[in-house]
Amino acid sequence: MKRRIGAAAAVGGLAVLLALPSTAFGRIKLITLPKRERVEIQLDNPNVTLVEEERVVPLVKGVNQVDFAWANTAIDKDSIQFRALTDPERVKVLSVSYPPNENALVWQVAAGESGPAKVRISYIIGQLNKSFEYRAVASHDEKTLTLSQYIRLHNLANEEFGDAGLWAGFGEHFSRPIGINETKQVLSAKFAGVPIKKTWTCDPAQFDYLDPGKKQLKVPMHYVLKNDQDHHLGTFPLMYGKARIFQDDGKGGTAFIGEDWGRFTPIDDEMKLYLGLARDIVVIRTFERQDKKRLGGNLYDHDVVVKYEIENFKDTAAVLDVTESLPFIRKEVRGDTGRDVQWELGPQTTFTNTIDKEKQTFDRVLFHIPLEPRNADGSAKKVVHKLHVVIKNEW
Repeated sequence: MKRRIGAAAAVGGLAVLLALPSTAFGRIKLITLPKRERVEIQLDNPNVTLVEEERVVPLVKGVNQVDFAWANTAIDKDSIQFRALTDPERVKVLSVSYPPNENALVWQVAAGESGPAKVRISYIIGQLNKSFEYRAVASHDEKTLTLSQYIRLHNLANEEFGDAGLWAGFGEHFSRPIGINETKQVLSAKFAGVPIKKTWTCDPAQFDYLDPGKKQLKVPMHYVLKNDQDHHLGTFPLMYGKARIFQDDGKGGTAFIGEDWGRFTPIDDEMKLYLGLARDIVVIRTFERQDKKRLGGNLYDHDVVVKYEIENFKDTAAVLDVTESLPFIRKEVRGDTGRDVQWELGPQTTFTNTIDKEKQTFDRVLFHIPLEPRNADGSAKKVVHKLHVVIKNEW
């Protein structure tokens, strides 16, 4: 005897439908709805969402028809899988068929004996999306911060999931009900006492000038946190997401600093959170020398000295990171050629002892410049540095 068991949605949802025994080949009228016993939603894939649901369905000894249908729900038909959890050796899927012009499929399931069987149905569903958000609260002295990570779920799948188990691919599992067309934010992880480093950076190629007429560079500020266990992180990669940044105001509250998009940060890598532009560190960048030396024919070297005049009006000491792109310097001197830059440091460079060789690349240099705090009368000591480069074999 065959028995048909269906799964369909009354209004755009999913359900397993029980039908009376029949030998007819047409679709069979719904008489009951077995409830979901358990639902798990896996959010670890950046492109698709996997749903696994468990239901208890009554099977009879012999061949049963299990019918799974859906309406107004973006299920990938080719992804649907049926697996028996109760006595899987005696409950077997014999075949699967797809009724024409319907969002449905029918499994032929053989049961070794009559009785209820727990089954797991899994499928990939669309329009059930996630994004990540962060709340970062820095201490008053800006030495540490508390980082909270949230998962924001956007359920536009036209399906309700009651008390679903959720897993982001890392961290702990948690359960939440998810309603139709609901957006829900869930705290997924929290890290306290994360050591941070505040940085001040000037990089004309990336950040440009604050005042082009005065040749004053922009000096963006960042909090830098390293995703490793030494910095109370390193449990899992930090996902790309919007970060809202606050600081303890020292009076029991917090002050909003700004927001940034935290990039995907693998374990042992660094995340930078942008805080805005510094107004109390002034950097004037000019060209002190631009000499063109002919080597022969139309082949030239360009002898260039870039000068930096730096003033720190802060009450505290700081370290300024100066980054220069050699292709950008060449573009300023003679225009962009699209070729790789051949270059070498010249003897007039004053950054020699502050070069960051670990982060330097073949066409970018990075220097760390210590700056003293301003004087008691509010004035700042002017620090002058020079970068001397020879751009070689240009034509």
